[in-house]
Amino acid sequence: MHHLPKSAVAALLINTTIWGLSWTGMRALEAMGLHPLWATAAIFTACAAMLLALKYRDLPQLWRHPELLGVALATGLTNAVFNVAIAYGDVVRVILLFYLMPIWTVILARLVLHEAITPRSLVRVALGLGGAFIVLYQPRLGLPLPQTLPDWLAVLGGFSFAINNVLLRRLHGVSDGARAIAMLSGGAVLACLLGLGFSLAGLTAWPAHVPGAAWPLVGVWAVLFLISNLCLQYGVARLPATITAVVMLAEILVASLSAWWLGAAELRPQDLIGGALIIATPWLVRDRRPVAQAA
Repeated sequence: MHHLPKSAVAALLINTTIWGLSWTGMRALEAMGLHPLWATAAIFTACAAMLLALKYRDLPQLWRHPELLGVALATGLTNAVFNVAIAYGDVVRVILLFYLMPIWTVILARLVLHEAITPRSLVRVALGLGGAFIVLYQPRLGLPLPQTLPDWLAVLGGFSFAINNVLLRRLHGVSDGARAIAMLSGGAVLACLLGLGFSLAGLTAWPAHVPGAAWPLVGVWAVLFLISNLCLQYGVARLPATITAVVMLAEILVASLSAWWLGAAELRPQDLIGGALIIATPWLVRDRRPVAQAA
């Protein structure tokens, strides 16, 4: 039985930790008058600018690999619809429906990457989703079936995130910098367009009266998301897509624990049980075949 590449799993856990803590930044910026949509647009624009300055030599790969446009669109769609869903829907329902993502990943990995749907991969997804459901379940929600527009946007976000991760795995021969440029640029462009559209429609406030103190915070989160994205590139390229999808569920645990630590939520026994299941699943249920290493 093989061992998972620890560096790849560690990189994905850094990614999920940053995303799991991102609610603190979004909440702080919203309190300063910057709507989550405009905060996302500002952060991803700054991310893309920093990455272009660091990795400009990777730009020619964008023209040589037009499939990266799919990565850009999938990333932009994921961030845009998730943030709209979080802004206008029930947060717990949105997260739970978004994290149906491992189901879509198993299907897409079979269709696109020809990764076998093994009994172990199905058990892995079932255990991971079970852990997520234990953490997120609230009796008032009932079964996590989409009912409202934010619910369906959450499902769409999870599906597009699965597409993104499968495409990143498929393009593992492309440099991490080129893939990251595609992702961050796609996130910046679509977030800006969505913010513009919502503001013109009167659904979102224009970022006209945001205090100067908000922009250093935007800069901090831009750096964190840049680190997060580079870690994602590293991890996804070196692990089967179905394992990646389950490791990413750790974001739920980070968000829950951080909310408890900062006094925004209570820590319940179900959080510990579900969280332990999410973390343990990739190590408990392993395929017998070797894990392919990226070039």
